[in-house]
Amino acid sequence: MKRNMKQWVAETIANPVKKGVPVLSFPAVQLMDITVRDLISSSDLQAKGMKMVADKVNSGASVSLMDLSVEAECFGSTIRVTDDEVPTVIGAVVSDEDAADALVVPEVGVCRTGLYIEAIAKASEMITDRPVLAGVIGPFSLAGRLMDVGEAMAYCYEEPDMVHTVLEKTTKFLIAYCEAYKAAGANGVVMAEPLAGMLSPGLAEEFSHPYVKQIVDAVQTEEFAVIYHNCGDNVKLMTKGIYGIGAMGYHFGNACRMADMIPDAPADVLVMGNVDPAAQINQGTPESVMAATLKVMEECCYAPNFVISSGCDIPPMSPWANIEAFFTAVESYYNK
Repeated sequence: MKRNMKQWVAETIANPVKKGVPVLSFPAVQLMDITVRDLISSSDLQAKGMKMVADKVNSGASVSLMDLSVEAECFGSTIRVTDDEVPTVIGAVVSDEDAADALVVPEVGVCRTGLYIEAIAKASEMITDRPVLAGVIGPFSLAGRLMDVGEAMAYCYEEPDMVHTVLEKTTKFLIAYCEAYKAAGANGVVMAEPLAGMLSPGLAEEFSHPYVKQIVDAVQTEEFAVIYHNCGDNVKLMTKGIYGIGAMGYHFGNACRMADMIPDAPADVLVMGNVDPAAQINQGTPESVMAATLKVMEECCYAPNFVISSGCDIPPMSPWANIEAFFTAVESYYNK
């Protein structure tokens, strides 16, 4: 369902009572009694899972799978899939300049990208009461997976030209991928760029922010939003560069203090985060999740453009009692 996302952002900011927008998709496997392997292999199951989650929780938006392996797989990466964890990338496909030059930008639709786009098309028809946001990886985080995450940091110093070659190709692919989601009916994307949070501010200005901005400039419209996600611990040092990207929203992980990210944010964009999805929502108790959620809200809800969320995607086997406790805390905060 098409909607004016610029207006949605403005209305969300103006509304004194806001709905939480956690990155909540993989726990649908529990509702459907299926495995993660099943979920990532079927557009019907993905759409059904998104609809079941949307019917179960009072969220401000419906976010699809944050599977940061799907794009790398298109470029030739090997991935590891299990029944109860999010897929991961194994090894590297680029380790020298020749491999970077030879790297082919895949067509959108190959491997599982076509299936994920189909899922969003189906979910967009099923979920019409809130925005539907697709999950994509960011350009440096994708490049890092192609070069091996551990090696990518060193390459920024030792082989910067090679890194830029790979980034040009990941950026080109991601623009096309986002456009395909737009055509399928998505109201926007949540773009996860966590690896950039491990860079120094100077390196992020060279190897991440300009490429993310290229994508935002190319795909974001009034009807299609980019929500930038970074869960690194260096984000407080790079707010100027991050907020210069021009996204409609910014989503931060729990490695930072959420309240520190608000003052530098433009007043007309959403700032979202950051209840710990692992230590709290996955491993905590309903009582601890409520306390953690309320703590973030008490520190941050003074800002009209703050929206409570998880710090990152919620793990597949997180107890639904904990997920529900998050929403109970949001409701109790606004009803006090």
